[in-house]
Parts: sequence; structure tokens; C-alpha cells
Amino acid sequence: MFDRDKWQEIIFTISQNKLRTFLTGFSVAWGIFMLIVLLGSGTGLQNGAQEEFADTATNSIWVFSGQTSTPFKGIKPGKRIKFDDTDFDWVDNHLNGAKEASGRYYLGSSEVVFGGESGSFQIRTVHPDHQYIEKTLTTKGRFLNQTDIDEKRKVASIGSLVQKTLFKDIDPINKYIKVNGVPFKVIGVFEDEGGENEQEILYLPITTAQMVFNGLNQVDMFMFNIDKDASVEESLIIEDRVRQKMAETHNFDPNDERAIRFWNNVEGFQEIQNMFTGINIFIWIIGIMTIIAGIVGISNIMMIVVKERTKEIGIRKALGATPGSIVGLILMESVLITSVSGYIGLVLGVGLIELVSNILPPDTPFFKNPEVDFQVAVTATLILITAGAIAGIIPARKAAIIRPIEALRDE
Repeated sequence: MFDRDKWQEIIFTISQNKLRTFLTGFSVAWGIFMLIVLLGSGTGLQNGAQEEFADTATNSIWVFSGQTSTPFKGIKPGKRIKFDDTDFDWVDNHLNGAKEASGRYYLGSSEVVFGGESGSFQIRTVHPDHQYIEKTLTTKGRFLNQTDIDEKRKVASIGSLVQKTLFKDIDPINKYIKVNGVPFKVIGVFEDEGGENEQEILYLPITTAQMVFNGLNQVDMFMFNIDKDASVEESLIIEDRVRQKMAETHNFDPNDERAIRFWNNVEGFQEIQNMFTGINIFIWIIGIMTIIAGIVGISNIMMIVVKERTKEIGIRKALGATPGSIVGLILMESVLITSVSGYIGLVLGVGLIELVSNILPPDTPFFKNPEVDFQVAVTATLILITAGAIAGIIPARKAAIIRPIEALRDE
């Protein structure tokens, strides 16, 4: 393997056929380059898709009220379904399989004022468990608690960008802001993995909002988490329980999918995972097929090399060279060309992925942090070495069985 004379001879042979060697190596380098770029791009797409779930628990189910589309028990289509506190109470306390739960009463965007500063921000009125569903991270003070709900306190948890806009360098905790002219005490500041839009929000107790803003007992939607290890099938069973209960309570056809709508993150996240598993398999198939094409090219080139060096091989064998040494010579040349060219393709592919990752705007939708992990690089390297060996086996075996007398007669 480390015979200096053999390596000198291999390097000499390659230097005498530069164009042939370049074209042979290029096919392998291109295959590895494309495999790395495709895998890195696939990772970027997967990261981007998963970031859409960054601020929402992937084991959550969201339920939205809708409008009936089919007649039911004498009631014409078009009936508007309206949730209330009773519906949420059933979900929170009686729905088998539900964990953390929260309702929402819509206020939309409202004018928020502190001192001489003001701005229009989205207002969300929720229950305390909302922080676990939306992955809200409190950085100062606290989030809403059950006492705020029970006593209908006028308190607010504000996003970090709301703090920056209204309070500048002032500590907002225990300061009073006005939401549509109503004073609320700031009890906490939060951040959210969902990006800047999710940090331009104020959270108020839903019971307080219902009282202050004439919401009565209205709940516009509700959401809840289920077990983190729950399967898609289990989530659909729980979803069906909710549909049946709401149909019974609000008197609509349980098969009417427009009466209430679901956003099942368990199902959605699993679909994305399955999609990218398929994409990765497809990428590997394309990359490996490209590498195989390169292997075939190298094998053909090595067959030509063996043909050109038939007389030389015959002389070697006449002087006592063993078949093993002949096979080793051919295999070493094949592995060298494959490994070097493949390594160049690997480096260029990783370099391109890193370049794209560094220049890519952070707010690019559905494409985040393209990368190729170390394990993939190691796998690609092993493929290279194996490919080089495979490419040289047939030519090497042909060289090994050449009879000296026939080789010396070769023209």
C-alpha cells in the first residue's frame, strides 16, 4: 500500500494523461458536489419548515368556530357557531387527552399608550396555559396566572418589542399602560421564538377582556396540548371527540367540516417530517446514481489504462510480479483518482452551502440554515473510497489474469 515505487509510477501515469484523468475525476467530483448541495438544501428547507412551528407546540390542536354548510334538524345552512366559556371549561376540565388549554377572545389591534408614547399592537386575551402552547418565554416579571383570571385583574404581559417602543430604557414592570383608554398594569415582558411579529403583542386575561370590552362569555377559539408522544391517530381521535361534543352542544351535523375547523399541529408536523424523509431519500438516490455514473466512467478509463499497459504488465509478470501486486497497482490508481476528485467535490459542496448560509437573509421564509452534518460528510467519504475500489476491481482482475507471453505479443 505504501510502496514508494508504485506511487511514483501511478503519479507518472496520471501526469501523462492529464485530460483523461481530469474528465474522469470531474464526474466523481460533480456527483459528490451535487449530493452535498442537495443534502444541504434539503436541510435548509426542513429547518425553514420546522421554524414555522417554532413558536407553537407541535403537540397542540387549535379549534376555530365556523359556519354550518349543511342543514341539520330543520336548521338551514349558514348558522354561525359561537363558542363560550362553557365550551372551554369542558375542554379544559373534561376532555380526555387534553393537557394545557387556553381560549381566545378577539380584540385585534388596539391603540396602546404609555406616557407620551403610543403604538398600535395586537391584543390577545388568553388563559395562563397559553404560554405553553405558544412557547412564550417570560424574560421579566411573570406571565398571566389563574388568580388574574379568577379576579378579572387588569394586568398585561407585553412583548419585548412593545417594551422597546413604549418604555425605551424604563423598566415596565408595575407601570400602567392604556389599552383603548383602559388602564392595565404591566406584570411581565416576554419573547417568542416566532420572530418579531410575535413580540409585538400584549396578553390580557380573557375574563378581564370579556368584562371590560363587552365580550360577555364569548370565546372565539380555543387550543390545547396533548401528550408529546401522542401519535397522529390519537390526535385525530381527540379531535373527533371535540367535534362530536361541539356538534351536540351547538346543534349541528358532526360531519359538517365547516361548522368548526381544526388546526392539528400533530398531524401537520408529522406530514412535514414524512415529506422531508421522502425528499432526503430522493436526494440520496439522485446523488448515488450520479456517483455510480462516475464509477462507471472510472472503470471504463481504467480498462483503457490496462489495455494500454498490457505489454508492461506482461513484462512485470515475467519478471516475477504476483497477480496481487498487479491488482493492487490498478486499485491504488483508481482509489487515488476517486478519492482526490471526490474530496474536492466534497469541499466545494460544503463551501457553497456555508457561503449560502452566511449570505442568506435571516428572514428568508421556508429556508433556514442550510448545512451538512459531520456524519453525512463521513458517509460521503466512505462512499468515495468504496467507489474507487469498485471502479478498479474489474480492470484490476483483467490485468491480473494477463498471461506474460500473450502480453508481450500485444501491439
